[in-house]
Amino acid sequence: MKNTIKTVAAIALLIGLGSTKAHAQINNGKAQFGVKGGVNFSNMYSDNVDDNNVLTSFNAGIYALIPITEFAAFQPEVLYSRKGSELTYDNAFATGSAKFKLNYIEVPLLVKANLTKNISVHAGPYLAYLIDAQVTNQSSGGSLNFQENYNNDDFKKFDAGLSAGLGLDFETIGFGARYNYGLTTVGKERSVGGATYTIPDGKNSNISVYMTLKL
Repeated sequence: MKNTIKTVAAIALLIGLGSTKAHAQINNGKAQFGVKGGVNFSNMYSDNVDDNNVLTSFNAGIYALIPITEFAAFQPEVLYSRKGSELTYDNAFATGSAKFKLNYIEVPLLVKANLTKNISVHAGPYLAYLIDAQVTNQSSGGSLNFQENYNNDDFKKFDAGLSAGLGLDFETIGFGARYNYGLTTVGKERSVGGATYTIPDGKNSNISVYMTLKL
């Protein structure tokens, strides 16, 4: 994940440079509102969980674009975003795989800058609230079945992290790609048979590809 952090930092730096080197004023200096939606490619990163399987899901919501300088703007969003992963596990309690589908209301708080007339970059933090968790399980042994033993109370309600991405903007529509780097462990600590563990002990990692429509 070190390379991911460097990438997020590099894009954030580009935004600062873009505010002085951009060639096109964002939305002619006017506030903009719109809707957006797309596809998520989600995973969880952890030192202790095999997280090679990506969960494909979706995101949808609304956004605003509020100019703060001639070439930079504040872009808050409110999204419904499904994240998660398919994790394999092999421990004292169970062996098998589980699919975690985590449905969030997500609020990115971004700064956007135009690099050219149609190309933009954005970066900033995001906050998210878990509204529902769906777990399916295929266990080949052990005493723990995620589907039977897990519910919404076993996951942390709040998530937070960093976002950065690129956009291709036209008069009424746009396209973009974004990476979300979670900073909060998804699962809560549990105690079973005197032992304490956290499953899933990973943090959200999500790439989204989306389209925007200006209202």
